[in-house]
Amino acid sequence: MPDNITVLGLGLMGSALARALLAAGHHVTVWNRTPAKADPLIAKGAARAATPAEAVEASPLVIVCLLDYPSVYEALKEVSLAGKTVVNLTTGRPAEAREAASWARGADYLDGGIMAVPQMIAGPGALILYSGSKDAFDRHEQALAVMAEPRYVGADPGMAPLLDLAMLTGMYGQIAGFLEAAALVTSAKYPLTEFTTTLLIPWLNAMAALGSAWAEKIETGDHRTEVSNLEINKAGLENLVRTFREQGVKPDLLLPMKTVIDQRVAKGLGHEGLSVLIEELA
Repeated sequence: MPDNITVLGLGLMGSALARALLAAGHHVTVWNRTPAKADPLIAKGAARAATPAEAVEASPLVIVCLLDYPSVYEALKEVSLAGKTVVNLTTGRPAEAREAASWARGADYLDGGIMAVPQMIAGPGALILYSGSKDAFDRHEQALAVMAEPRYVGADPGMAPLLDLAMLTGMYGQIAGFLEAAALVTSAKYPLTEFTTTLLIPWLNAMAALGSAWAEKIETGDHRTEVSNLEINKAGLENLVRTFREQGVKPDLLLPMKTVIDQRVAKGLGHEGLSVLIEELA
């Protein structure tokens, strides 16, 4: 059965969410601070709301995707939310999500972390994490599934944005490694596409299996290793950094990790595995 759903915020992501809901046959009401951004969605059958209050009144389920949390408060400050389900997909921090859940004034509140770019919405691989009211998630799960795979990660409203940021952290680490590798390879005028497709990507895919093993080591606190300990990695990173500088390439994205390894080894703990570095971050 089609639902009445409101979408507040029609940037690239908000528009993609609204399009997915419309394509699935839902009755979608949209609002944006710049009304013209709603025009393409109106042409597809959405209803335009003149104000946030009008938009919220139109639907039991209100999806918010604005610039930041202050924008959410500004848009909804004079709007009655009692009896509504508010799904806030605005990017923010865990502390902001918890504050927003307390602020939601009688609404069932879910916070979300969108693990996709706008072009992925309603397609394979799109994932949205949700945390907060389990009742709200269960009640609207089918509608949420239209936009992306919905995954509930706990009652703490801050959990979805925390996991979102954790996954982005892993992504940025991967990007940093790729950029340093690419800089080193191009300094030697080796074809970068060939290196990436035939060497780097297969190597990274093989090394990705370490993640599960390291998670177990971190949870148990057992950081013994039969692979390469910190002493070996310290020597390896020193070799990397010297090579980068000899090739005229800055090793800046690698240096923070080298610093942490050096600190651990200086404590006489060079026999441990790389997973133990998490203890230097707490």
